[in-house]
Amino acid sequence: MRDLRAQIVRLARSMAPVAITGESGSGKELAARDIHAHSARADKPFIAVNCGAIPEALMEAEFFGYRKGAFTGATDDRDGFFQAANGGTLMLDEVADLPLAMQVKLLRAIQERRVRKVGATVEEPVDVRIISATHQNLAECVEQGRFRQDLFYRLNVIELRLPPLRERLDDIGLLSDAILARLALGGTPGVLSSAALDALRAYSFPGNVRELENVLERAMAFANDSVIEVEDLALKQTGPGASAGVRPATAAASLSVQPEPVLIPPALAPLPVPVEPNMEVADTTERINEDVCAAQSGNDLPASLPDYLDQVEREVICRALAKTHFNRTQAAELLGISFRQLRYRMQRLSIHEPES
Repeated sequence: MRDLRAQIVRLARSMAPVAITGESGSGKELAARDIHAHSARADKPFIAVNCGAIPEALMEAEFFGYRKGAFTGATDDRDGFFQAANGGTLMLDEVADLPLAMQVKLLRAIQERRVRKVGATVEEPVDVRIISATHQNLAECVEQGRFRQDLFYRLNVIELRLPPLRERLDDIGLLSDAILARLALGGTPGVLSSAALDALRAYSFPGNVRELENVLERAMAFANDSVIEVEDLALKQTGPGASAGVRPATAAASLSVQPEPVLIPPALAPLPVPVEPNMEVADTTERINEDVCAAQSGNDLPASLPDYLDQVEREVICRALAKTHFNRTQAAELLGISFRQLRYRMQRLSIHEPES
């Protein structure tokens, strides 16, 4: 982290464009704000723009502004992002998501340091430092034709790579202390126990710093006396066979249980046996049980998977209908589907109400 901070301070002295790369959640916007804060433009605006969140039809107006009457709804003159950041820093987050048509206009604005509002006939000068950021590989985007090469070289004068959190696990202690102090809102900050800190350092953090913030904020809600223990972290298991949301204390127990073979999909699991099953249900149940037993006793598979699944579905629907005395509305609620879905399935599977 100290090396990264020293690199940011050095970059702040230059006015050249900076391209920040790193995985999602690695702190690209924080790094851009830090560069701005250490630069000579620190007292000027810092404007961060997510390029992927702006509709393509509105991009030119959002970036360069527009004149009154330029289009329907333009009732007043309005400045764009370039004018708002004049004298300061403009951060283009997720710059790889810019459409090619907008890339051409952005390239001219960066090269000429002048922009033309939508509906205007003259250009106006702007003085902004451009910092771009993306989690994608811009060089590969250029090779694939999704990003202009000339804009790539214009933005990528200085490249700053932010390593993922799993590559700087030694920084987790310092990052956690800073995050917990901010979450305390002036009160007593939370403290990680040594075991909890070891658990964080052993975790891969696919969501990087953003995930660390979420984990600590959640842990503070469960912690006793502001001391965060391992069980308060509720880290998701990333190993094979681990399920999301399993707490470390119970992960070993959950992994030691060997799951039994399941031949029937969970969504179609049989409902409790009805009190008054009709003959159709009994016959269908017997056939399904025979198929299941045959499959469990050997390596036999159903001759036709669609027919086999139809049999399973028919049995479940018949059980629900028998349980509700053929009240289709209640049966649909019992099965978690709509009345129309149940009616369609009954017609497809030729399930009819028994004659009284």
